Amino acid sequence: MIRIIKVSNVEKFAAKIIPKQAQNNKTIVESILKNVKKNGDDAIRKYEKKFSKANISTLRLSQSEIKNAYSQVSKIELDALRLAKSRLGKTESTVKSLLKNKIIEHDGIKISKKFIPIQSVGCYIPGGLARYPSSVIMSVIPAKVAGVKRIVVVSPPNSNGKIDPLTIVASDMCGANEIYKTGGAQSIAALSYGTKSISKVDKIVGPGGAFVTTAKSLISDQTGIDMLAGPTELGIIADNSANPDYVALDLISQAEHSNDTFCYLITTSEKFATSVKKIILEILPTIQRGKIAKFSLEKNGFIGICKNTSDMIKLVNILAPEHLQIMTKNAESISSKITSSGLVLIGNDSPSSASDYILGSNHILPTNGFGKIRGPLSVLDFIKVNTQIKSSKQSLLKISKHLEVLTKAEGLSNHYESVRGRLN
Repeated sequence: MIRIIKVSNVEKFAAKIIPKQAQNNKTIVESILKNVKKNGDDAIRKYEKKFSKANISTLRLSQSEIKNAYSQVSKIELDALRLAKSRLGKTESTVKSLLKNKIIEHDGIKISKKFIPIQSVGCYIPGGLARYPSSVIMSVIPAKVAGVKRIVVVSPPNSNGKIDPLTIVASDMCGANEIYKTGGAQSIAALSYGTKSISKVDKIVGPGGAFVTTAKSLISDQTGIDMLAGPTELGIIADNSANPDYVALDLISQAEHSNDTFCYLITTSEKFATSVKKIILEILPTIQRGKIAKFSLEKNGFIGICKNTSDMIKLVNILAPEHLQIMTKNAESISSKITSSGLVLIGNDSPSSASDYILGSNHILPTNGFGKIRGPLSVLDFIKVNTQIKSSKQSLLKISKHLEVLTKAEGLSNHYESVRGRLN
């Protein structure tokens, strides 16, 4: 079961405890990308038949298929989707409102900075045997708020060649322009290279499995991507003031995602650690997806007992978990010292499971330590800074001497000649 480990040296412990990355199936993915690039829709249909067992005639969903999906979704499901959409939309609109166009003028040189949307994006939504309408909201809404003109959703069909109705409805409600029945590496190839049915996009976003993540990495030299998000990660910092039942439930809630999640508790109390482990052992045999959570917690999970609060903070900042929950007496103080987590949830009543859906934050988050350099997917991922400069002969004359010095220093004298030619 989940291990309890005393942490004496934070750096050495972190280096050993981080899960080793599985083989990324690079050769297989490369062959899929190459085939789709060459054979387009035919290759996509071939791979859907192979991986999802589906015979796909038309890749794009028709309006009648979208309309039919609504008839299969209940009112309470629609209400839940609308609430999640509204909450995230409010957050993203607030962030966008901070982006103000600016003009900077100096010595007759005018620099214009404008925030403009990317023109087209592809949103990958996991599917097949599962349903992730929440991932639709998390990827499509920020793009819509940013003002992206063309938003494409791709999602793997089931063996009957159908996409889950909730995923379809969420895509339509959130403003996707096109929805396609394809997933895996083949859908990433289609979005990047383009086919007869699917025009290429400028950027690809969204979570996916090993093949999808590898495909995103391989096409990133010609198509933008958001991040390489791997299996779910949850770190919890907790002390004796926290409810051990909450901690146990939270660890299980993220561990149920898959067999390779990375979920752990960090505390300074051996008694609390033992209590949480005992509760986990009692819960797992009684729940759905208990086998998945048990396997994952046994494989990668741990309860680390640190010497003090400083070591707990240091360990978390090295591990940089996707989600970090802080459930301590001084949670706000500890949170102010966290620099590397993808998302920080403060207090006993801010579970990561709720943030995955309706708290108003985005659940597409950096994993594998990338929380050190970026945060959740947001409207900022769909906006670029457009820069325009207007100078004058008088401005060039004023800076010409300094420009000559710098161009000569770099051995690029013709840079200066292009300026001097205008001054004669």
